[in-house]
Amino acid sequence: MLPVDPNPNPKRCQRCYLWHANCLCDTVTQVSLQTHIALIMHRREVGKPSNTGTLAVQLFTNSSCYVRGVRDQPLDLSALDDPDRRLWVLFPSETVEVLSPEMVDEDPRPVTLVVPDGSWTQARRVVRREPILSQARHVVPPAGAKTRYRLRNEHVEGGLATAEAVARALGIIEGPDAQEALEALFETKVSRILEEWGTRKGPR
Repeated sequence: MLPVDPNPNPKRCQRCYLWHANCLCDTVTQVSLQTHIALIMHRREVGKPSNTGTLAVQLFTNSSCYVRGVRDQPLDLSALDDPDRRLWVLFPSETVEVLSPEMVDEDPRPVTLVVPDGSWTQARRVVRREPILSQARHVVPPAGAKTRYRLRNEHVEGGLATAEAVARALGIIEGPDAQEALEALFETKVSRILEEWGTRKGPR
């Protein structure tokens, strides 16, 4: 389920956050995966059209979204503690491992892929503060093409938009179809936002 914008703009779709004329929700054909995508989204990302992490939640049926940083609503990640699944966090910590087919095949259990979504500082903070995440296996996709995200400045060398990182990780865990589906939706959203910005003379 996607997070609800606490201050919704009636001119925007409350699922993809684009202007209704550019809404991409009718282009989404949901995909089922063995991998569970668990997006942990900072509250300041909710409602931002430039956010791409929610694309994975829209596209993949086996996904969930948690919002952190909301006053009087502590983050509860207990549902992620499942002995029947492997818990991986998509984050480049000091102990990070590069995803490989061998890593996927070494254990028959399906993967829960936790995806911190927000600024670099916000993502690092949630991984460090939540014991279940700090103790999980930290992974990143193999190095690849330069980001195609053109909506925000990237402050980390070789950094990717959230949807791009998830897509490339799924390319290893699930195969090329999942990667291509998310990358196509990502490209659609980026192009439509750029169109919005062009017609409205700047980002909103």
